[in-house]
Amino acid sequence: MGGRDKGLVDWQGEPLIAHVHRAVRPLSDDLVISCNRNQAAYRAYADQWVGDAEADFPGPLAGVIAGLKVARHAWVVLLACDAPLVDRDLIEDLLRLAVAGNSAAMVRQGGFWQPMFSVLPKRVLPVLEQAWAAGERSLQKALLREAVQGLECAESDRRLSNFNSPERLQD
Repeated sequence: MGGRDKGLVDWQGEPLIAHVHRAVRPLSDDLVISCNRNQAAYRAYADQWVGDAEADFPGPLAGVIAGLKVARHAWVVLLACDAPLVDRDLIEDLLRLAVAGNSAAMVRQGGFWQPMFSVLPKRVLPVLEQAWAAGERSLQKALLREAVQGLECAESDRRLSNFNSPERLQD
């Protein structure tokens, strides 16, 4: 996105984060956004804000660890800020799967794990911290150290679309 903060890029007249917020807000009174800049701009979309413990923005795993540390509930919904087509049905399906199996649940799309569409039990925090301390930086690999249930979604499922480039904003 040319160095711009993806969550704040406009799509259909609103920042991408506003679309994600609309889907998840009815499901929680504790929305945590992991952001390393522009925290003031995210205030309308979250109850808490966290940043990475390290200054070089080491990736999603660091943000997830920071978010889990402050989360007030036993289950945490993990979503990307640049996935404006995610809907409540998908989130509720993940929640049901996680709670029923008493383990993390993650979307599998076309045979590939999609860790930024997950529901995690807060109790995975020590596992993720251990992975981090051992040098792991991949959120997916760290999560898969624990039992994870897959929610199968079609490759063509638009709800999982990430808007990672200016071209995608034309969709």
